[in-house]
Amino acid sequence: MTQDREGAAGEDRRSSADPAGGLAIALVADLLFASRIRGAANAVGARALTVRTADELIERSREVAPRLILLDLEARGVNAPALIERLKADPELSSVPVIAFGSHVRGEALLAARRAGADRVLARSAFVRDLPSLLRGMDAIDTES
Repeated sequence: MTQDREGAAGEDRRSSADPAGGLAIALVADLLFASRIRGAANAVGARALTVRTADELIERSREVAPRLILLDLEARGVNAPALIERLKADPELSSVPVIAFGSHVRGEALLAARRAGADRVLARSAFVRDLPSLLRGMDAIDTES
């Protein structure tokens, strides 16, 4: 059994997801930013689970069936475009919206995430500003923006 950072050992998150708020999973390297995401989720009645590696993101996403995947393009050791392509090619995860975010000065990374299939790509400042509404509207992510 594994110990979830957010819950009891062995808990199946598929059956316990809050239907009003849902569950987001975020790959972020910065612990303070991870805490900020979890706090924003709690504030809007949702839940957020954070992971630190691409493999952990895939594994945990299959276990918990998130309604939203958040991907920090600044996460060290993560090939974000390749990860997005893996998520979109995975039959279990392809329908889960992926929101990628990163520094506005790294335009090439933002463009690469969009080309790889991210549903939305935001500068970090826009992501922080819009995070509560993104978490509130997990089931209605606009995939055209």
